[in-house]
Amino acid sequence: MENQAIEFPTDWKDYELLDSGNGMKLERFNSYTVARPDPRAIWKPTKSDWQADATHVNDKWDIKNTPPNPWTVSYKQLVFTLRPTSFKHVGVFPEQATNWTWLEQIIHGDNLKVLNLFAYTGGATLSAASAGATVTHVDAAKSTIDWAHENVIASGLKNKPIRWIEEDAMKFVMRETKRGNTYDGVILDPPRFGRGSKGEIWKIEEDLPKLLTEIKKILAPTPKFILLNAYTADLSPIVLHHLMTDLTTGGKITFGELTLKESTGGRLLPSGIFARWSYLP
Repeated sequence: MENQAIEFPTDWKDYELLDSGNGMKLERFNSYTVARPDPRAIWKPTKSDWQADATHVNDKWDIKNTPPNPWTVSYKQLVFTLRPTSFKHVGVFPEQATNWTWLEQIIHGDNLKVLNLFAYTGGATLSAASAGATVTHVDAAKSTIDWAHENVIASGLKNKPIRWIEEDAMKFVMRETKRGNTYDGVILDPPRFGRGSKGEIWKIEEDLPKLLTEIKKILAPTPKFILLNAYTADLSPIVLHHLMTDLTTGGKITFGELTLKESTGGRLLPSGIFARWSYLP
């Protein structure tokens, strides 16, 4: 069973995509507005007079008004601490909210053993833990693990069973295979290109199929779900669908695009691709 979809979150209160165009997007994070590059927004903006508290241009931030301290946004019960980074990110990917909602529905209070790879600042970790799962959070950068831990504390989840692992995703999965550990659910959000904690090179076209082959070895006998997300424009959702088909048997696959909807013009801004598999008893 499979389904193709274009999704966008509709229940954000602390986030808003105000406008997009000319290779940029204008966003509101709580009361603070940010203008950032987005290579997909090649159309014309709805408004010509953007007023942003901070703008990311030429690989650096032009900050007109200092962000609040602390600068946070909330999504349902989840709280994210934000700050400008040199890579134009601020610490949360709002389009992921549809994935977080799906995780909550799939886990639904079950004490599932969940692995989150390339976990960044922990949106999926927060969602899975709040829904009742035991989560292993893996990222190659200590700084983002520390940031995710901040979000766990801010969300009131510090007593939830979360294991923090600073390691290359492939190496960790292979170690888990040798240890005989298995997981009921796996989440992965690989970059197009990256480096591991010890200089390992990651290229999504070459390494994602290899990683999925290894992940298959650590799935529980009756796994509950797999969530695969990617941002690269070089891949189609159909590619993720085919990879998921190679990895799973039976169940339901949903694949497609994650987008954000402008609050003014209603246009959709493509923001990532995904494939989700869930077990159907």
